[in-house]
Amino acid sequence: MSPTTMNHQKSTELFARAKKVIPGGVSSPVRAFNAVGGHPPVLESASGSRTRDVDGNEYLDFVCSWGPLILGHSHPAIAAAVNDALTRGTTFGAPCQSELELAERVTSMYPGLEMVRFVSSGTEATMSAIRLARGVTGRDYFVKFAGCYHGHSDHLLVSAGSGLVTFGEPASAGVPAAFAEKTLVLPLDDIAALEALFQERGHEIAAIIVEPLPANNGLLKQTPEFLAAVRRVTKEAGSLLIYDEVINGFRLAPGGAAELYGIEPDLATFGKVIGGGLPVGAFGGKREYMQQLAPLGPVYQAGTLSGNPLAMAAGIAAVDTLIAEDAWTKLEELGVYLESLVAPILASRKWSLVRQGSIFWMSLQEGPAPRSAEAIDPKAAEHYGHIFQAMFDAGISIAPSAYEVGFLSLAHTHADIDRFASVLKEALA
Repeated sequence: MSPTTMNHQKSTELFARAKKVIPGGVSSPVRAFNAVGGHPPVLESASGSRTRDVDGNEYLDFVCSWGPLILGHSHPAIAAAVNDALTRGTTFGAPCQSELELAERVTSMYPGLEMVRFVSSGTEATMSAIRLARGVTGRDYFVKFAGCYHGHSDHLLVSAGSGLVTFGEPASAGVPAAFAEKTLVLPLDDIAALEALFQERGHEIAAIIVEPLPANNGLLKQTPEFLAAVRRVTKEAGSLLIYDEVINGFRLAPGGAAELYGIEPDLATFGKVIGGGLPVGAFGGKREYMQQLAPLGPVYQAGTLSGNPLAMAAGIAAVDTLIAEDAWTKLEELGVYLESLVAPILASRKWSLVRQGSIFWMSLQEGPAPRSAEAIDPKAAEHYGHIFQAMFDAGISIAPSAYEVGFLSLAHTHADIDRFASVLKEALA
C-alpha cells in the first residue's frame, strides 16, 4: 500500500482516547513510537505474515509480536488447540494434563533440562531463576551484562555505569538502590573483565545471567570464546550459569542457543515461542536445583495463572508444528534468502546485516557489527528513524526502535522478503 492511500484517522482517534486512561496510550513503552516519531496503528486482526489496523491498512509484519509468532499470526493449529481448550475452561488454578505434556516436550528438547516450571511471562521466569540461584548457592550477588535486558524486575533494571565492572545503579525510578546494588554489571565481549571480577569476587556470586545471543539491544553476536569463558568461570566459582532464552529459545534450534553453541547452562528461562503467542514463560534446569523450589524446597515461587490451560495448549501446538514442519531448516533458508538480498543493500552504505536463523538486525554503522552495547553508534538511531517511516508508509512493519531486532516466521514467503528488500532499497535511495 502506498503512502498516499494510507489513512490513520481511526487509529489516531483511538490512540488519543487511550492516552487518557492508559499511561502513554500503551501497555508497553516501545509500542508508543516515541523513538521513531508518529503514532502507532491500532491493530484489529492478523493472519499469516500480515496485520491489519482499524482503518483497514495492511502491514507486512516483521515484528511477529516481538518474536513469539514463529508460525505466523493466527496459525490454524494453534487456533484449533486454543478453541478446543477453551471449551473445557479458561483457568483452573490446579494441575492440568497439558501442563505436563508441554513440560515433557520442553525438557526433552533442551540440553540438560530435567525439570521446568511454568510462569506467565519472561520477566517472571528470569526473576524466579535468579531467586532460585541465590537459594541454591546461598550467595546474594549476581552478574548481568550491559545492554542485555532480562525483564523489568527491580534488581535487573540497572545500568552499566563506567569502568569494567560497577555496582548496579537503578535505571528506573522506583527501584531502591539497595535492590540494585547486588547486581554486578560487566561489558559483553570482555573476557579479561569477566575473569578479573571472578578472581576477586567469584565466591560471592550466585549466578551469571546472559542471553547467549543478546537480542534486546541490537543483535550482539558473541564469540564462542567469550561464551566458553562465561561457562568456565561460573563452574570454577561454584556459581550458576543462567541462559536467558526468552527470545533465543526454540527459535535458533530445537534446543535453543544452548544447542546452537554446544554449551549447557545450569538454568534456563523461556517465554514467547513456547506459548504459541499466548502469555507464558518458564524456567528450568537440573533436577538438583529445581527441587529447591517450593513445595519441595525453601525457595518460594507461585502464580495463579501459571500453567494456564489455554497457554499450555497453544504451546503444545506450536512445538509440535515446529517439529512436524522441520521449521528450523525452513527458517534458516528464509534467513539466508533475506540476508542475500538485504546485506548488499546495507553494504552500499557500509552498513551490515546481523542474522542468526530467523532473527535479524540492521547495523546502521560502518565497521564490524557491534558485539557490545557500548559499540553501538548512537547516530544509527537517526538513520533508523528515516528507514522506519519509509517502510511503515509502504505498509511494512518493523520494530519501532533501532535497537530491537526483526523476526521471520514460517508464514513469510520469498515474495514477502522481496518486498522488504525493495522498500528498504527505496528508503535508502
